[in-house]
Amino acid sequence: MQIPGSTQRRKECAKAQRRGSFLRLCAFFAPLRGTWYHSLYMRKIILLLLVSCIFLQCKNSQPEAEFPDELVHFVSYPNNPIFCGTDTNTWDRHIRERGWILKEDGVYHLWYTGYVNEEDEKHLGYATSTDGYHWTKYPSNPIYSSGWVEDMCVVKKDSLYYMFAEGRGDTAHMLSSPDRLHWTERGNLNIRQTNGQAITPGSFGTPSVLKTDSGWYLLYERNDAAVWLARSKDFKIWTNVQDDPIIIPGPEPYDKFGLAVNQVIKVQGFYYAYYHATAFKDWHEWSTNVAVSPDLIHWKKYSRNPILLQNKSSGIMIQDGRRYRLYTMHEKVQVHLPVTDSLP
Repeated sequence: MQIPGSTQRRKECAKAQRRGSFLRLCAFFAPLRGTWYHSLYMRKIILLLLVSCIFLQCKNSQPEAEFPDELVHFVSYPNNPIFCGTDTNTWDRHIRERGWILKEDGVYHLWYTGYVNEEDEKHLGYATSTDGYHWTKYPSNPIYSSGWVEDMCVVKKDSLYYMFAEGRGDTAHMLSSPDRLHWTERGNLNIRQTNGQAITPGSFGTPSVLKTDSGWYLLYERNDAAVWLARSKDFKIWTNVQDDPIIIPGPEPYDKFGLAVNQVIKVQGFYYAYYHATAFKDWHEWSTNVAVSPDLIHWKKYSRNPILLQNKSSGIMIQDGRRYRLYTMHEKVQVHLPVTDSLP
């Protein structure tokens, strides 16, 4: 079944829009035919107007080359949500954004944050899946309950797994594990300004880490007000690439009151940041958005952001072998598939 909203359908809609604009302009000038319409001068003016109108319609209907359809246009899996809290009297009555999924050797590994009440300490749970849709919780959950863990990102470096997460007070810290299950606290992240001094006191959270040819990079937010970029060789000290943020709110209203990067992926030479944002001062609703960069420093936001609304946020992209899936994790895990593909 081809999903509605495919590339072909969008091309047909754009063609119809251009045809409609042409006909509307012709209709506008039709009553004037009996007066000055036949003068050569006015014919030239009308022709220029028609060409300009068609050009603008073509320009507005063209997709942005830096944002391929399969990275920005998604349809929700019909059996969502695929994972959520128990809604019963368990340690994971509720789950909290951002969870993390890592696919290795054909198995999907999910780490998630569970809690009972909002003010309770947040603990770490684990689940696995062979298809990314149906999940089995680890029977000895929670796998880490010695401290506050939420909003995590997991990477593998050499033989160890490293988890970058928020702790109490929105302070980013790091844990390590040899087997994905048993985690050891490694302390708060040591982030420095470009001059080597510690960053100013205050919260720093939603850590997102990725490896490039030039080393390891960390994207982090401060009070969800903007996003900064730091670099490290050994995970011990992170130094800002620049002391100014790399992504800030605006100018459009969808990210006016808060934003944070959940994940950065690299596709065909470009970096794509999937970030959650809010247009509301009270943060009651969040969305998923995309920006692109050639160098992790200079970012261009997708002109048709948000790509998902209604708290379908805290998204990460997972390559399943033939396409990217977009998983959102705000209070429940949902999966969204490219409109250029077919549902499973």
